[in-house]
Amino acid sequence: MATSAAKPDARSKLLDAALTVIRTKGYASTTVDELCAAAGVTKGAFFHHFKTKDELGVAAADYWSETTGAMFAAAPYHQLADPLDRFLAYIDFRKGLLQGGVPEFTCLVGTMVQETYETAPAIRDACDRSISRHAATLIADIEAAMAERGMTPAWTAQSLALHTQAVLQGAFILAKAKGGAGVAADSVDHLKRYIELLFGRTPKSIT
Repeated sequence: MATSAAKPDARSKLLDAALTVIRTKGYASTTVDELCAAAGVTKGAFFHHFKTKDELGVAAADYWSETTGAMFAAAPYHQLADPLDRFLAYIDFRKGLLQGGVPEFTCLVGTMVQETYETAPAIRDACDRSISRHAATLIADIEAAMAERGMTPAWTAQSLALHTQAVLQGAFILAKAKGGAGVAADSVDHLKRYIELLFGRTPKSIT
């Protein structure tokens, strides 16, 4: 009984499959049949948990936020004393995630929102919620770094946090276009140098 209870249910299997299949094929090209095959569940099980493919898309965006949020919350950059160091180490952490094939390191919600921002408002809103909430986790460190330096710029910590996500999502697009992580890593390096200059720190050499 204990072993059976520990096994993921059909809903969890479908959400895990969605994270992989949609990042590989895109949302529009992913079919319910493919999701069921990847999850190892029946089509009946799919429609037991999700009325439509779009309903699964919303749930997948929320599931992505939950799983990646836990990973970022446990990341070592939070242990650094200086808030700017924490922010820069977050950028380093993001660069370190550029491993494996393109579908393995690109963002599920970034992929989905590009395809659904006009056609599926519920998915668009779920993707916005995911990206914005993740960006919000950076605001306190940015504000603290600004305060330590007596900075009162025209821009806000929130706008810089969102800009950071814009660069990262753009880096994923370039990786898809070029077929590899190298160009994305270069973009992340440029982002780090920009942030260092913005806060008056001489950029260190990035190899």
